[in-house]
Amino acid sequence: MADELSWLVRDLVRRRDRAALATALPTPAGPWPYASLVLVATDHDLSPILLLSDLAEHAKAIAADDRVSLLYDGTEGLDQPLTGARATLVGRARCTSDEGPRQRFLARHPDAAVYAGFKDFHFFRLELERAHLVAGFGKIHWLGAAELLTSPPPGLPEAEPGIVSHMNNDHADVLQLYAGKLLGLAGDDWRMTGIDAEGLDLRRRGQVARLAFGESLAGPHEARKVLVALAAKARST
Repeated sequence: MADELSWLVRDLVRRRDRAALATALPTPAGPWPYASLVLVATDHDLSPILLLSDLAEHAKAIAADDRVSLLYDGTEGLDQPLTGARATLVGRARCTSDEGPRQRFLARHPDAAVYAGFKDFHFFRLELERAHLVAGFGKIHWLGAAELLTSPPPGLPEAEPGIVSHMNNDHADVLQLYAGKLLGLAGDDWRMTGIDAEGLDLRRRGQVARLAFGESLAGPHEARKVLVALAAKARST
């Protein structure tokens, strides 16, 4: 049961490219809850990645108190939204200059490259402490970081840019098959933005999608085999 709930949270978080960020905003009356929409990406271990301007109210709040929450909403399109899954990730937002999170965020949000280099913009990585999952009426669970975070397969984070570039440049037709045949999505210009142990991420203009693998990758050497198998499955569908 715990593994199933952990996978549900990870899948929900990786499928979303935006979330509601809540911080404690400094005010003359004391810290005040403040929430707004932010763009998000995820690191290979599931840690959320943000890009914030120093001028944003959130950045000012984080500078005073780095405790934050991120709400991921998976209820879109449901007739009864409260029957759908949503998860709130709780942790501390830490500024990072590491290249990995930067690459993952900009691959997920290519338009952000226009302003990501500005001096007042900084990347943040959430150090996850726990998550609150509501998966429908009466399905409410707290999960600890150890139950959610995963260790990336050796070599996969380093190999990811090459895999993504290869698929986009040499196998664009296969990505359209993934989107159309396996995910039932319209459009013919889907691009791959990332791959992790549990699935691959696609984007078409303002729309994102995720294709989950049946089993987790043990390393980059397994990526080609899985991608070829998915292509064969798509062609036979």
